[in-house]
Amino acid sequence: MKRFASAAAFFGGLIILWQLLYDAHIWSPVLVPSPASVANYLRGAAGDGTLGQATLITMRRLLIGYVIGIIFGLPLGLLTARWNVLQDTVGTLSLGLQTLPSVCWVPLALLWFGQTEAAMLFVVVMGTLWSVVIATDTGVRNVPPIFRRAALTMGSKNMHLWLKVILPAALPFVVSGMKQGWAFAWRSLMAAEIFVTILTGFGLGQLLHFGREQQAMDQVIGIMVIIVVIGLLADKIFFSPIEQFLHRRWGTGASQ
Repeated sequence: MKRFASAAAFFGGLIILWQLLYDAHIWSPVLVPSPASVANYLRGAAGDGTLGQATLITMRRLLIGYVIGIIFGLPLGLLTARWNVLQDTVGTLSLGLQTLPSVCWVPLALLWFGQTEAAMLFVVVMGTLWSVVIATDTGVRNVPPIFRRAALTMGSKNMHLWLKVILPAALPFVVSGMKQGWAFAWRSLMAAEIFVTILTGFGLGQLLHFGREQQAMDQVIGIMVIIVVIGLLADKIFFSPIEQFLHRRWGTGASQ
């Protein structure tokens, strides 16, 4: 409760500071709208269904691309950890592609897939895949050797060793990679939705882009707030509980 009160006071202070800067007229109201105008936009967009529909479209694209990235990233990371030749080739490629800014995938996706949902999904998968590969590889390589030796002594081998011993022991690293992959997927999708306009549905990125085109800063800031809130909710509801459980399970968590 104390931590919640501290966080509420902090964000409340930011809103007050924002209002004070608006009242000081340092910048034009067109460039820096008031918190009330942003709240009015969000209320109106939620009331007419625009915000809800855009959020659902964006989340659908994000989740599909993210799951595909995990499905391919986990086994690929296990393979690079198992064989050094793959670590030196695929692992190095993964490290290089992870450093590539998300927006760089958009022109390639447009040339390959055109203005389609496939282009959106491709960019999200590329934003997720390499983080999961690298995290899985790192996690497996950081499993204490005693775990492997003890499992071999007790008769575990081949797939049983990997699925029942090594992968569970590497899960704290894997989940951290999934969390990072989620962040990269978000950035990738926003870049794709800003540059790719398709009739199958306008997401949050398109609303952000339309706000810029119309010089509607209340819309731009409002959509940015929604994106941040969704990211925080995903972390607090999904990733943080799993990370805490795994750190407690393996005794690697820091004392609170």
